[in-house]
Amino acid sequence: MKYAYYPGCSLTESAREFDVSTRLVMERLGVELVEIPDWTCCGASAAEPVSKLMNYALPARNLAIVEQEMAGEGITEVLAPCSACYLNLLKVNREVIGDRHLHGRVNEVLAASGLHYRGDVKVRHLLDVLKNEVGAKIVEQKISDGLKGMKIAPYYGCQILRPYPVFDEPGRPVSMEPFIEAMGGEVHRWDMANRCCGASLMMGHPEVAIRSVADILSDAAGADAIATVCPLCQMNLEAYQAKARKAGGQTVPVLYLTQLMGLAMGLSEADMQLSANLTMTPAVRRGIAARAWAEPAPEGEEETGLNG
Repeated sequence: MKYAYYPGCSLTESAREFDVSTRLVMERLGVELVEIPDWTCCGASAAEPVSKLMNYALPARNLAIVEQEMAGEGITEVLAPCSACYLNLLKVNREVIGDRHLHGRVNEVLAASGLHYRGDVKVRHLLDVLKNEVGAKIVEQKISDGLKGMKIAPYYGCQILRPYPVFDEPGRPVSMEPFIEAMGGEVHRWDMANRCCGASLMMGHPEVAIRSVADILSDAAGADAIATVCPLCQMNLEAYQAKARKAGGQTVPVLYLTQLMGLAMGLSEADMQLSANLTMTPAVRRGIAARAWAEPAPEGEEETGLNG
């Protein structure tokens, strides 16, 4: 399996641990990731308020590079780990291709760089590839240091399945669950798996976003960790836990799914760059290294895992 890899801006800066863990884990799973040459920002949430045309042209440029420069090598699908990047790339195929006027205007912009996009590149999210191409059984075969007994809350956020439910059910997503179980973990059953973390409201309306984060962290009570696949969700759930606690939230470690997968495959904390995670306090890291959640509680005491 070979994919054009689009890391996007977050994975090269604030979420480098997601990029590193994704590359290492996918390599272990036999998936070859070829970074798109000269890729540029997809526009994220900043481009649309400035220009609708720019909002489409920026992600279309990256797809056009794949179509023109990588298809000859048999690479016609893009893997995007970041939820916002995935959504922006996907909407080019969903909203531009088929709209003759808009498609033409986008290609006029791309022509300035010598590019043209026909619409022949398929956009895939990391979870989509794991679920539909790799499979939990293959992951299970790669596990050498499983997370037996660890209760993990799968957190999907709101962008990877809305408005395009390509590979999972937006109202009740379950695509992470088989991989948690393949690692030996236990799925934390909760109602906030697809709840918005507040996203960029944290800048303009922090009181609204903090309330959302607090609700998510409160519902994660009892989990040893939250697993996410979105850099913005990761940032909001990690960086604002102190403020969220004042609004009723709990303290819960937050890791990328690929970090957990890497640990279960025997990769080291350094390999998975756990030191970059804001909730990875020394006590939590010692607990992960010792598999603290799997230790039987002393007689007469409740099991507390990492959060005790």
